[in-house]
This record gives sequence, structure tokens and C-alpha cells, in this order.
Amino acid sequence: MEFDPRVWREWGAPLVAATGDGPLSGHTVAVKDLYAVAGYPLGGGVPEFLGAPKDAHAAVVSRLLAAGADITGVAHTDEFAYSITGGNGRYGMPINPAAPQRIPGGSSSGSAVAVARGEVCVGLGTDTAGSIRVPAAYQGLWGMRTSYGSISTMGLLPLAESFDTVGWMTRDLDTLQSVAECLLPKQNSGPYELIVDPDLCAVADDEVAEAGVKAAKRLGAVDYHLNADLESWFTAFRKVQAFEAWQNHGAWISAHPGALESEVGERFRIASTVTVEEASASRAVLQDAAGVLRDALRGRFLVLPTVATLPPLRVASAGALESGRTRTLHLTCLASIVGGPAISFPLTEIRGIPSSLCLVGAPGMDWSLISMLGETVRDTGHFGFPE
Repeated sequence: MEFDPRVWREWGAPLVAATGDGPLSGHTVAVKDLYAVAGYPLGGGVPEFLGAPKDAHAAVVSRLLAAGADITGVAHTDEFAYSITGGNGRYGMPINPAAPQRIPGGSSSGSAVAVARGEVCVGLGTDTAGSIRVPAAYQGLWGMRTSYGSISTMGLLPLAESFDTVGWMTRDLDTLQSVAECLLPKQNSGPYELIVDPDLCAVADDEVAEAGVKAAKRLGAVDYHLNADLESWFTAFRKVQAFEAWQNHGAWISAHPGALESEVGERFRIASTVTVEEASASRAVLQDAAGVLRDALRGRFLVLPTVATLPPLRVASAGALESGRTRTLHLTCLASIVGGPAISFPLTEIRGIPSSLCLVGAPGMDWSLISMLGETVRDTGHFGFPE
């Protein structure tokens, strides 16, 4: 394969060889530039942030190596993972293999593109507010966000610790499940009902919402009205995420003016204004929201469009990108608020452009979600869905 500096920061053949044999023997992994890889610096998508080589692997990297996977390289992320666009001011925006004129989605963009191009089997990423699910949706991949706290984040550069989770992207369900077997504790699976809330789906563009509702119905989902105070929930989520992001990176950003490009830099500037009192009040809102979602997800999985729009054009204006981003985050923040697992998987394309569906479960229901999908859609192929 040819080295693409928009995708990879470090690359080898392999960069780090497997340390054991297991379910991932023969598999290759792209590691998002938030995880420590021994012998290499951690960059967080910001060249000026690069420091000394790390002495030890992040916990999840060690587990993948022990399970037989080779690390092909360290893949780029949006700066400090505080975006879902998939671009990077210094390294550039990688090409979306599934829709070259459209953005790849972030912040796990490098890992996703490496998977979509067939350069690796697994893209290791993180999901705080959708950074696994969005690039998976935009590139026709399977993407898994795991339950909050289910996999150690030791050795991971944080964005917002209240929501940061480990996740990965693959081209098929079998590989996604193989990674889960190495990383996730086994849980009992049970019968679960699928539900779809038309009001939540309506957050998306009409054609995306219609495709999502139709797919949910074909899966057997029944209508369910969450009566979510979605705007208040999203606002509270954004406040807490911003507060924690500034606590983690504000001092460094203040000491390195000009290190971030305008989009992410402005986001951090706004984050710097969130007060302790605002963050505390927002946490109370999120606690109530999580309770509503846990009740709704007891014995159920929520089906909804992964994203609110088809992947925007690379030449879209900043205003158009921000509008689509905000509506998408209204959908993706639900799994983040409840702390549950979510899997995005591809639907039939819309006008030749990738579309997707997402299933969200209660915390700890990762394996139930995987098992249910295995029984329901395993035979539909990597990118298709039964009409």
C-alpha cells in the first residue's frame, strides 16, 4: 500500500507486531492517534503536541496485540478529537473511499479510511459524542461504541472523561464481533424488543429519516415515543463535554496559541467560557435524561438514523457543516448520555451515497446488541440491507 500522510502519522509493515496468538491472528489494526503506542509519541492530531515516545502501550492496544493483531500504524484524528468532520488543519482531510467528493467523518477519520480502503481489518478509535459512529456511517462501515467503562481507557488521551469510550470500525459484522471477543466481557443475551421514535428520526433530513424508519420497520421495530427533551439534553451534554475538554487541554492550548485550526480552536474558545456552576447544572440534567433513557431501554434497543444527513460535500461551507453536525449530535448524544453501547451499520445507499442505521442499548448490553444483530442481519452482506 502507498503511504498517505492524510491518513497515517506513523506506518509500518507492521509498525508493531502481534505479541500473541488468538481470535485476531492475521488481522491488522489502525490505531487512532489518541492511544499510546510504545516507542512512538502520541499526538492527538496536533503536531505541536507530539512529545517523547511512549514507554508502554495503551491497555486496549496491548490486548489487541496479545490477541494476535498486528498494528499497521497510527492514524490521524481531528485535533484533540473535538470534531466529527474528519479534517485536520495540519495533516489535511483524508479522502472518503465510499464517496470521494464528501467528507470522511471524524474524529476517527484516519482509522475509518484505512478500513474502508482495505488497508487494515480494524480501525481502533474512540467515541465521545459519535466519533466512531459518524465516520462509519459516512463510509459504509460497521462501527461499535462500547458501554461506558466496559473497556479500560488507560493510555488514552482524554477529551471528556464522562463520555469517552473505546470503539472500532470494520467492514463486516464478523470482524466487529471478533474484536469484541478480545475486548469485551461476556454477558448473557436475552430477547429484546426493537423500538423506533419517529420524533427522533425527524431530526434527520427527510430522505435519511424515511430510510431509517423504513429499515427499522423491516427489522420489526415498533413505534415508541420517548418524549425526549432533546434540545435540553443536547445543550447539557455539550456544556459538560466542553467543560471537561477545556479542563483537559485548556492550559496547553493557552500556552500554544495558533496550534489549532479555526474550527476546533473556536470550539475550545467557547469551552473555556463554561463555568463550574453551568457544568454542575448540566450534569443534573444529564442524570435525569439518563434515567429516562435507561427506563426506555429496559429490554429494548432503540433504532434511529446514525447521522442526520448524508456525508456533506468537502466543499460545503462552514455554516452548512456546523448545521449538519449539530443535528447529528442531537442523535449521537443519546448513547453518550445513557452510557450504553451503539452499533452503526450500513443500509442500501441513497443516490449512490452511504446511509446507515444505528442501534442503541442500555449500559452493559454490548453482547446482547451484537448477538441480536448477528441473528437479524448477518446474511445481508457488508453494505446491503433487505428491501
